[in-house]
Amino acid sequence: MVNRVDASFVETLPPNVAVQFWDRVSSSPHREAFRYPVGESWESVTWKEAGDRVGRLAAGLMALGIEPEQRVGIASGTRYEWILADLAVMCAGAATTTVYPSTNEEDTAYILSDSECHVVFAEDDEQIAKLTARKSELPHLAKVVTFEGAADGDWVIGLDDLEKLGEAYLTEHPDAMAEMAAAIRPDQLATLIYTSGTTGRPKGVRLRHSSWVYEGEAIRAQDILDETDLEFRWLPMAHSFGKVLMSTQMACGFAAAIDGRVDKIVENLGIVQPTFMGAAPRIFEKAHARIVTMQQAEGGAKEKIFLKAFEVGKKVDQLKREGKPVPALLKLQHGLFDKLVFTKIRERFGGRVRFFISGAAALNRDIAEWFHAAGIVILEGYGLTETSAGSFVNHPDDYRFGTVGPVFPGSEVKLGDGDEILIKGPGVMDGYHNLPEETAANLTEDGWLRTGDKGALDEDGYLRITGRIKELFKTSGGKYIAPPAIESKFKAICPYASQFMVFGNERNFCVALVTLDPDAIGEWAKDKGIEGDYAAIVASDECRAMVGDYVDQLNAQLNRWETVKKWELLDHDLSVESGELTPSMKVKRNVVESNYSDTIDAFYS
Repeated sequence: MVNRVDASFVETLPPNVAVQFWDRVSSSPHREAFRYPVGESWESVTWKEAGDRVGRLAAGLMALGIEPEQRVGIASGTRYEWILADLAVMCAGAATTTVYPSTNEEDTAYILSDSECHVVFAEDDEQIAKLTARKSELPHLAKVVTFEGAADGDWVIGLDDLEKLGEAYLTEHPDAMAEMAAAIRPDQLATLIYTSGTTGRPKGVRLRHSSWVYEGEAIRAQDILDETDLEFRWLPMAHSFGKVLMSTQMACGFAAAIDGRVDKIVENLGIVQPTFMGAAPRIFEKAHARIVTMQQAEGGAKEKIFLKAFEVGKKVDQLKREGKPVPALLKLQHGLFDKLVFTKIRERFGGRVRFFISGAAALNRDIAEWFHAAGIVILEGYGLTETSAGSFVNHPDDYRFGTVGPVFPGSEVKLGDGDEILIKGPGVMDGYHNLPEETAANLTEDGWLRTGDKGALDEDGYLRITGRIKELFKTSGGKYIAPPAIESKFKAICPYASQFMVFGNERNFCVALVTLDPDAIGEWAKDKGIEGDYAAIVASDECRAMVGDYVDQLNAQLNRWETVKKWELLDHDLSVESGELTPSMKVKRNVVESNYSDTIDAFYS
């Protein structure tokens, strides 16, 4: 099935990311490109200013001897320098290898060794220390360039040092950037992204220049974003979701405010006042829970007004979706509640958001509809690292709850055996680095990618994700269970939930491990007069009773064979640092199941 949007743009794509970037610099030299925090304020740079610096950094890499398609690593959190480094790597004809700053020393060494990185951009002393400790395992690594760490003038140099090398190189080779941009082939390797994975060792996904160019131009062709938009970007740039936003920015020309500090998201939204932002569902779950629990704590008339506002908001939304007129009295009530409740919620996100984009995992429909009732649109999209992130997205003027929208123009989708989603198009990877058998298992000979996800397509080509094939399990009674569907229902019901993990493969009933959001449950405990840390709170009878009530509400919505018969609260929330979440905040189900195998087994004793 082909997207209904005209895909003729594919025939006139820029040949590579370098040309795409330099074209943007040339066409929008004085428009704002980026802004980033410096102390308590924000600094802004134009496309020309960013281009000048990228050119010097790219020339610096060439001065170090970097050759086309050689890998250059970036081990850093999301910040303006990350983007400069990435663009410099691709404009020098090399290929970026991404490393999350939270990746442990062993996996960092594995990624940089497997990819044969010759240069690494390291954010700070912590990242430099990982490289120094494993230097003997990195025979190809000739130079480390640090953003803010200590340089030694030899193996480790500063970003300014690289720029100076570039200035000298450009003096001798003034046409180096233009010549390199002209020489980079569309099928040339641009990026190696190692999937953090919920199971097994990271796999390097090989993505071409043409893939990234296509991704951005596919969004531009759908007229979703333009130069007047302002993005707030906090997503990990080491993740394909962050990278595809960069490609989209170059194609559409909007400005982006960059700050990867997750604890600053809400504060930054109020300051930056963006028109859109991409995020993982967990961010929306936390925001929803925070707003709901704050109103519960208020109690009294304010809580009643809040609840009535959403009752009215959802009714109005339902009527509009069905194409029915909104009665005058209901319209009047909605206008009143918009001033009293919804406007205040929108102001928490800066007051100018046209829409949010949710990706990286499934978004619960109830939460999407809750935000929509408040006048905040969340467009759900879908893709994988193996498809350069984006493959489907809803449109701001044509979206359907519970779906991830239609396939990108220029790409195709079909359902294979067991309703597995298969994708074909310019964004699909070349394969896995150094893993020919894995590549053959996931890519058909005629170019279809096996996603491992189950789906359903409606008559207009809108895709609904129905489960993860590998996450489906069968009870001993022969019933198939899709844990993510049950888990997302619980998160929509319980505003204190952080994670709800369902197990029961080849067992006679389902069980769950539960964690709560530390901030939300801390406020709850304070109101209840319960003292102690997180572990003490979740061990209290009052907390267990509260969670039990929400589990009962969940079970009332499930088929009998899906109901959760037993559950346990863990004494800590899952985190990236504990190794139980990926950097994109997906649960590493196999790690959790292994860590708590005794607890799970005890449910069935």
